[in-house]
Amino acid sequence: MAIHHFPQEREEFVSAIDALTTAPLRHEVHWKEIPAPSRLAPFAWAAEADAVMHDAELASGKFIVLYDPNGRDDWKGRARVVTLMQAQLEHEFALESMLGDVAWSWVTESLELADAEAHELGCTVTRVVSQSYGALAARPTTVDVEMRASWTPDSLNLGPHFGAWSAILCAAGGLPPQPLSVSPIHPSHHARAPHLSTSKDR
Repeated sequence: MAIHHFPQEREEFVSAIDALTTAPLRHEVHWKEIPAPSRLAPFAWAAEADAVMHDAELASGKFIVLYDPNGRDDWKGRARVVTLMQAQLEHEFALESMLGDVAWSWVTESLELADAEAHELGCTVTRVVSQSYGALAARPTTVDVEMRASWTPDSLNLGPHFGAWSAILCAAGGLPPQPLSVSPIHPSHHARAPHLSTSKDR
């Protein structure tokens, strides 16, 4: 569906995104705008980011805003935020049975602290543990976690949601909570972990 079918809604969406891009974020998060998926909604915007500390890339992710002026029953609203976060955790997490609960708390607490009001919140946490044996036994155990979270904002005031996402990235990267600040638009590092295709985002 072409966006020019909704001139007034297009202006509303552009204004919402303009405000979002000036929202305060965690200063460790370096982001840039990327091409958004074009088939999921009449309007879409996307960014990718790395959480960086002392030149080390701690976590990476994507933030996508979908907007349909007609609303969606499955969203229970007109807008939907879709996020992806990836990080490599300390090997102690290999046997941590509560990792999913901890990751879920990163999402809910970050939204709450940023005053990002939302509903229809969902999250999937995937953990991959890599252990080496035999001639490769000296390699350390690694734990990679991937989080997919999505929610419906209560309004098009999307700045707090972008800020909450930056806090989730930092939490996944092992950084302690800190106040939000303005983050530069151009990242100085690229994500370690490969980003999944946006065709799978929903």
